[in-house]
Amino acid sequence: MKGNGKIMNELFGLIELIAVFSGVLLSKKFFGKKGLFAWVVIAGILANLQVNKTITLFGLDVSMGNVMFASSFLATDMLSEVYGRKIAKKAVIAGVCALVFFICFMQFTLAFTPSEYDVINPAMSELFQMSVRTTIASVAMYALANICDVYLFDFLKRKTNDKKLWLRNNISTILCNGLENFGFIYLAFFGVLETESLLPIALTTTAVEAIIALLDTPFVYMAKKINSKDEND
Repeated sequence: MKGNGKIMNELFGLIELIAVFSGVLLSKKFFGKKGLFAWVVIAGILANLQVNKTITLFGLDVSMGNVMFASSFLATDMLSEVYGRKIAKKAVIAGVCALVFFICFMQFTLAFTPSEYDVINPAMSELFQMSVRTTIASVAMYALANICDVYLFDFLKRKTNDKKLWLRNNISTILCNGLENFGFIYLAFFGVLETESLLPIALTTTAVEAIIALLDTPFVYMAKKINSKDEND
């Protein structure tokens, strides 16, 4: 039964990947850059919730949130490709602000004394009581990695004369995902976990996200072919 559960994780992972990346495409198709802005905001919040859960995929223990994090890079790459670097940068800033507001207001929510009839506060406390160090590390690396992705994508676009979309998409996403993973793990856990365990965790997470980045390439090409309303106006 345990083995079947692991197999189901792989299946659910594939379904999530297709559903999430398709959701980014649909956001662009029906809402244009506003839809992609909204996706960046939502993805940042959902990914930071999912990351609290650890699952086993292909024999490796990994935290969830990888697909949702990758989708924010996918959305900003679409924005850079179609609308330009400045628009993509604004989306990243909006996503960072939303994440900060979310974290702050959840802490504010926990500050309220629950009623004697409340049953949900213990679960909320366990999920949202984040340490100051991990919170700062998470927000800082999310902001830095996404901004770097926007600039690197734009740089490669100009260097390749607007050709080789697959190259700039994968290089910018994989490198910036790696930056985010290594930066967060060392900022959040150096001195807390054994030093020799940090590198394997960072490498494993980066490898998983590199595979996800490669799988999002067809969706970038589909996004370029899909015209949204704001492109036609």
